[in-house]
Amino acid sequence: MNGNIPYFGESLSFLTAIIWAFAVILFKKSGETVHPIALNLFKNLFAMVLFLPTMFIFKETLFRPVPYSDYLLLMLSGVIGIAIGDTLFFKSLNLIGAGLFAIVDCMYSPFIISLSVLWLGESLTFLQIVGAVMIVVAVLSTVNINKSGGIKRSDFLLGIFWGVLAIASMAVSIVMIKPLLVHSPLLWATEIRLFGGAIGLMLITLFHPFRRRIVSSLFTSGSWGYTVSGSFFGAYLAMFIWLAGMKFAKVSIAAALNQTSTIFVFILAAIFLKEKITQRKVIAVILAVSGAFMVFLG
Repeated sequence: MNGNIPYFGESLSFLTAIIWAFAVILFKKSGETVHPIALNLFKNLFAMVLFLPTMFIFKETLFRPVPYSDYLLLMLSGVIGIAIGDTLFFKSLNLIGAGLFAIVDCMYSPFIISLSVLWLGESLTFLQIVGAVMIVVAVLSTVNINKSGGIKRSDFLLGIFWGVLAIASMAVSIVMIKPLLVHSPLLWATEIRLFGGAIGLMLITLFHPFRRRIVSSLFTSGSWGYTVSGSFFGAYLAMFIWLAGMKFAKVSIAAALNQTSTIFVFILAAIFLKEKITQRKVIAVILAVSGAFMVFLG
């Protein structure tokens, strides 16, 4: 990869948004039959295996001469952001669908900024505050959107709750390791986080009263293709290209371009999942994406 190519990092960040959008659609199809914990565990282990040869190709080692606290912090980040956050993401996706979750997903930017202010002492601009308010308004507007959406109100509210909690978990897991990421190889940090997430998911599965049903759902006829392809595109390819985009572009610009995945998920959900496009949904998406851009670029 060559960072000297004009707009190389920006192009990768935009490509990440497209790939992730396809992965969300595949995860939604897989989630129709595969339990969220099983799907999360599979995609996590799948990505871990693929990242090992990737690290070898880029001459990165799995074991670095750093304090054990660095390993533990990254693994804890994996438990919070991957084991918990991604499982809740799949639960929410199953309940409210890809189109509505794409709106909720925009809560990521205000969560990241707010936590950075509280934990890292970063400042918050007026433009970022306005953007965060726009996103919150967009998410709250989904309550009215669903009146004709065909989703049971109890499932809808629970889906929104799990979705917001998922995004909050992911934001916490990233901000808590932000200082560590500054001086750590990204592939190494990603692999250790995946390892922490895998351990967390294994423990959750082991002590879950319906563990046999959870694991057996992975082998449901017809879902295997969606599960494997979603894991490849979402947990490995999108993650790898996302890291490269963050490396070769300004973080704020890369993050804003990543957020365009909301638009692609919204469109693809209508094409492949037959989710309805309404005027209110379009307005909510525009409001949420605009707010996200203001937060990242403000």
